[in-house]
Amino acid sequence: MKGRRRTPWFVRRQKMGASQEINGRDEAWTLGFLTDVIMTRDPWMHRVDISRAVGVPMVLTADHDGVLVDDVVREWAARHGQPFTLRLTGPAGGRWGSGGPELEFDAVEFCRALSGRGAAALGTEVPF
Repeated sequence: MKGRRRTPWFVRRQKMGASQEINGRDEAWTLGFLTDVIMTRDPWMHRVDISRAVGVPMVLTADHDGVLVDDVVREWAARHGQPFTLRLTGPAGGRWGSGGPELEFDAVEFCRALSGRGAAALGTEVPF
């Protein structure tokens, strides 16, 4: 975290060389987005994968995992731009939105689905 915070703004704003295809569109990511968002979500998702592979349940907290899930939900909402009411269960869950279809998922399963790992794609991908 200290290293991330000390990275100068002009470095953080640098676009990465290759674009990323998300939801059928190419996106140009900045170094800041990569370090702040992707390099936080990716290890978290690998933590989910590893815990399942070795059969050890994840210990989730609202203070840690809930913050990451909230960030994912907010980006998902911005990307699809439709009204929704979402309830995510579990320690990392919560409620978001109002109006539109009412959706309920386990918080971890919701994130897995948005990353392309889950059973339901939910129509809008969020990068991990």
